[in-house]
Amino acid sequence: MKQEQTLFLVEIAVFSAMAYLLDLFSGFLFSRIWPQGGSVSIAMVPVFLMAFRWGIKGGAITGLLLGLLQFILGFSQIFHPVQGIIDYLIAFTVLGFAGLFAKQVQANIKNEDKKKWIGWIIAGTFVGSALRFIAHFFSGWVFFGVWAPEGQPTWLYSLIYNGTYMLPSMILSAIMIILVISSAPSRMVRSNQ
Repeated sequence: MKQEQTLFLVEIAVFSAMAYLLDLFSGFLFSRIWPQGGSVSIAMVPVFLMAFRWGIKGGAITGLLLGLLQFILGFSQIFHPVQGIIDYLIAFTVLGFAGLFAKQVQANIKNEDKKKWIGWIIAGTFVGSALRFIAHFFSGWVFFGVWAPEGQPTWLYSLIYNGTYMLPSMILSAIMIILVISSAPSRMVRSNQ
């Protein structure tokens, strides 16, 4: 039991750092495309991997740490404290809800049913990404509507702005997760499962 707790904490630390580095890299590449923040990124991949391996708790803690790292290290765009909390702490923590499907993913990996575990990965990636999108959408609607083109409703501006990077990020993350797990599916299954 103690060995599993240690493994859990180590994996959270490693995957949070990996997510942050992936996000930093993508932010550097895409900073001019989305001037109010956001980028097409595979930073969600480590968070989703933790969610599928450890459940909601593992994914949520990893996502929270990713958001905290962005917040603390100064690479975040915070215009209001509430906006910062929504866009960084809440948005990345809710990625962990992909872990709702952790048992299904692991059971189908054990049963060597690739089609089913891929389906559950896609479902989990969609749920986590959709929840993150909702957080960014709400924040954009309330705090970033000032940048909406004249005559465009702020909710529509937020929907389009956040959708342009969240949809590709979700698709790219799902593909990357499937490729990573396909290379060593047994690594996703915890020994006590």
